[in-house]
Amino acid sequence: MSIKALSSPSPSPPSTILTQDDLKKLAAYKAVEYVSSGMVLGLGTGSTAAFVVSRIGELLKLGELKDIVGVPTSKRTQEQAASLGIPLSVLDDNPSIDLAIDGADEVDPYLNLVKGRGGALLREKMVEAASAKFVVVVDDTKLVTGLGGSGLAMPVEVVQFCWKYNLVRLQEMFKEQGVEAKLRVEGDGKPYVTDNSNYIVDLYFKTPILDAGAAGKEISALEGVVEHGLFLDMATAVIIAGKDGVSVKSK
Repeated sequence: MSIKALSSPSPSPPSTILTQDDLKKLAAYKAVEYVSSGMVLGLGTGSTAAFVVSRIGELLKLGELKDIVGVPTSKRTQEQAASLGIPLSVLDDNPSIDLAIDGADEVDPYLNLVKGRGGALLREKMVEAASAKFVVVVDDTKLVTGLGGSGLAMPVEVVQFCWKYNLVRLQEMFKEQGVEAKLRVEGDGKPYVTDNSNYIVDLYFKTPILDAGAAGKEISALEGVVEHGLFLDMATAVIIAGKDGVSVKSK
């Protein structure tokens, strides 16, 4: 696989200090350039994807985009898109999606991803796997040499029934890598519940995952595991915003 990188200068003056939100917005606006009228679009979830949805709504209102149908990956994206007047549908009615745009929590040099810290990993993976093209938008803080390398959560969605049983099994599975498994909880201490009425067990790796493909298969094989946050060989292109501008990496 060859990774091609293209760069374009930031539209902001060099003296401007860009915040992380500024960078996300730059990447999001670049991603929307992939959108054409008449497309069925997978609409991602999270802070970066929210900029994408906002921009699509703006272009529809201006008449620069027409006949767009959005397939949202979460209830909150659905609510945002509906509030902007974006026509919405579901995978049942649009099983072939032209383009999905979403953020990511980690991106490795081969464009493999960790996603799901926003809790929408199952619907995101379903929609993005059904898409002819999947464009990822991130700021450069999300780049890692290997998945799990940020030391932050790699989520696993599990059924509520005997969730602790699966938490223990997941921790045991990666014990040689010193992984810590934690049930995701809300601020009030109650378990976080996904849009699909499941729980999330977050895995914290001290070192990058040695073989993400094998890890994904092992996790998926556990009874009671619904989905994991390793998105492998799915991204068509990754748009990265950094202090020097916006770059595009594609396969």
